[in-house]
Amino acid sequence: MKAGIVSYGAYVPRYRITPTEIGKVWGVDGAGMGVALNVHRKSVPSPDEDTITISTEALRVALARGGIDPQELGAIYVGSESHPYAVKPTATVVAQAVGATPNLTAADFEFACKAGTAAIQTCLGLVGADMVRYGVAIGSDTSQGAPSDALEYSASAGGAAFIIGREKVIARVLHTVSYTTDTPDFWRREGQRYPSHSGRFTGEPAFFRHVTECARRIMDVASTTPASYAHVVFHQPNGKFPTRVGKQLGFTEAQMEHGLVTPYIGNTYSAAALIGLSNVLDHARPGQRVLVVGYGSGAGSDAFDIEITDDIDRYDRSVGLPVEAFLHGGVEIPYAVYAKFRGKIHLGGS
Repeated sequence: MKAGIVSYGAYVPRYRITPTEIGKVWGVDGAGMGVALNVHRKSVPSPDEDTITISTEALRVALARGGIDPQELGAIYVGSESHPYAVKPTATVVAQAVGATPNLTAADFEFACKAGTAAIQTCLGLVGADMVRYGVAIGSDTSQGAPSDALEYSASAGGAAFIIGREKVIARVLHTVSYTTDTPDFWRREGQRYPSHSGRFTGEPAFFRHVTECARRIMDVASTTPASYAHVVFHQPNGKFPTRVGKQLGFTEAQMEHGLVTPYIGNTYSAAALIGLSNVLDHARPGQRVLVVGYGSGAGSDAFDIEITDDIDRYDRSVGLPVEAFLHGGVEIPYAVYAKFRGKIHLGGS
């Protein structure tokens, strides 16, 4: 491919809550739930943070790191399943907030947790066809979980932005493939406040089937094996699924180390694999290969075979925070504050 990643940025809200704190409210062994999910803490957006603000912060970091003039952006796509408006795009607000020209294409993407990877594929096509100089793909969410539901222990917030271009590429995308079926494992109808899921059905026929099939297909296309990659990143609805699927495919814990971020910040949905990729790029060296496999309920997977270039050594990461700062920092809050921040408390009256 002609195109690749020329810059990136990530952002995770500062507040955190533990499974133990959540479990205390519902009479559940929260610590045990955290162990079962391999989620130690999850991020919580403050009342003035949403998908728009998170996307904007991540993109501002990416623009500054790459020294890219926002007036040169030709496309901005924001993938999320928690867009603030049911009818009004997130992408247009983000574009104006960073100072982009009106002469661009912008849209919101939605495909559960793989909307961000779908946006990357779209940008690769536009940039590779010389239709735009730079395309922006963002995965960002403030994910929802109903009170006492299993999702409440992992659903979190965060975002990552990737600028796709042809010049000074730090991570070249060599191949990308997708695998998609109609598998209804997770959904939220119009007007519903919280999503529904099919419990164990979300595992074997949904996540594991699509991720393994997509990973094997891209390795067939690229003529690679697990040993070809220094790093691998999977979508991570919790900390257990990506570790299990990685071992099934033949990857080691060392290969998964930097790409696995959910145990520390929870499931950021559309941003999960992309924040994992951002952490990999924070540590990557020239010549290394990276495999990324996203997943979105409903259901589908996108996979990317990526090669790190020599330009990574000249890339300026001094702007913004490294992903590891988000993984281990933060301020823990009690459930009452968390419920207030997430709008789980409703006032009475007319």
